[in-house]
Amino acid sequence: MGDRHLITEWLAQTDPNPRAVYRAWDKDGVALLPLGRRFDAIRVPCERVYAVGSGDPQIVATALLSWLDGPVIRDLRSSMGPYYVLIPPDSPWDGTEECLGNDTYLGVPRPGVLSLHAHWVVPPLCPGQLCDPAHLAALLATAAPLAVES
Repeated sequence: MGDRHLITEWLAQTDPNPRAVYRAWDKDGVALLPLGRRFDAIRVPCERVYAVGSGDPQIVATALLSWLDGPVIRDLRSSMGPYYVLIPPDSPWDGTEECLGNDTYLGVPRPGVLSLHAHWVVPPLCPGQLCDPAHLAALLATAAPLAVES
């Protein structure tokens, strides 16, 4: 991962009270960050992500990195936990997956720290690095025919 300190600081400053974010990270490894300010998130069900051809976490991570070239978080609270693709605020999205923005909070793990609640499938490499929603749309369009053929 790139400069972890700068990335962590950038994420913490998403919240009006960055100190509360650091306290949550210290306590749980995850902090609820408000969306719509520095980034939004598209919630993708794990079945849709696995349709890229595998449920193997390493293969999924490699595919997401290759296609999206930006940060992705996985909710670990259940075996079917969704993936959250971080995108620029107010990005256009017309996919069937839910785009989360203003008035929504996302559990974001502290970079470089393991958590039982969520983890970085693809960690950010620098502050402000986000995914292009058009790349996610292309990936999901490619994955849909793979799922039908299986």
